[in-house]
Amino acid sequence: MRTTLDNPASAPQPLGPYSQVARVELPDGSALLHLSGQIGEGDGLAAQSRSVFETVDSLLRAHGAGLGDIINIRTFLTDIGGLPDYAAVRREFLTGAPPTSTTVEVPRLFRPEALIEVEVVAAVPAGRTAPASPAR
Repeated sequence: MRTTLDNPASAPQPLGPYSQVARVELPDGSALLHLSGQIGEGDGLAAQSRSVFETVDSLLRAHGAGLGDIINIRTFLTDIGGLPDYAAVRREFLTGAPPTSTTVEVPRLFRPEALIEVEVVAAVPAGRTAPASPAR
């Protein structure tokens, strides 16, 4: 197995010194993508949720995947009372069979204005190509 750490130039850049994507190539030619937690921009949970899914989509697309390839999603909310707003946005972006999921309430995130952070794991079928060279 080969692992590539990446910050795709086609996606919003990370807010610190970390890689946004770990691509693990599997022996059968498929791959697993592990995305770092993504926070969104905007006023309110719905706007931030939408921003998060747009970023996740661009990170996945840079690796030949899409939102439909997500197999696991972990969501951190600063107020679990906002779950209905988040769920409504999530349904806009994740339209197929729902991935495995964990959602938890946390007291705060690394940015004071952040209301949500989302991590995902996606499975990329064999034949879909990775970027030619990682943008670091």
